This record gives sequence, C-alpha cells and structure tokens, in this order.
Amino acid sequence: ALYADLDDMLALARFPNVGVKLSGAPGTSSHPYPYKNIHGYLQRIVEAFGPERCFWGTDITRMPCPYRQCVTMFTQEMSWLQGRDLELVMGRALCDWIGWKLDG
Repeated sequence: ALYADLDDMLALARFPNVGVKLSGAPGTSSHPYPYKNIHGYLQRIVEAFGPERCFWGTDITRMPCPYRQCVTMFTQEMSWLQGRDLELVMGRALCDWIGWKLDG
C-alpha cells in the first residue's frame, strides 16, 4: 500500500530539477532484511529518475534494522545497482546536486 501512488511520483521524473531521496526504504518493507519485496519499487525509481537524481539515506531513527543493513541493502543486496550507478546513489549524486566538489 505504501507504493500505491508510485506511478504518480515517477511522473515527476520528467522534470529535470526534481530528485528523490531513497531514505527510510527498509521501513517501508513488510519483510525481514534484505527487504526484497521493495527492491523492485526502488529499481523503478532509480530507472525513472536516473542514479544522478536518487539520493540514499537512512532515517535511522525509524528503521527496523541496524545502520549497516540500511547500507548493505543497497550495496550488497540489489544486484541491479552496481558500479558508477551505485556510487551515485550512495552519495556522489547528492554531492553533485548541491555542488560539493570531491577529490578523485
């Protein structure tokens, strides 16, 4: 039910000045870690907006899991998110979005 309006949100991807936070994702799942029942929704979001406009976060105070699992759900459990796309979602895209210059 939490993703019932996903198509409406995905429609916002047509606007280049709109990004999306992926924070709190584990808290939207009704399954235990690695929360596979929401991976498809997250993939649709990343595909619609592109990894350049998707920003990982935790919202750790409301998560049903430790911080590490909030990270590894993205970095180890979603095989479709790899390489440069993973780097973007996990922080580089947000730095680019707000204009932070990174070394390397």
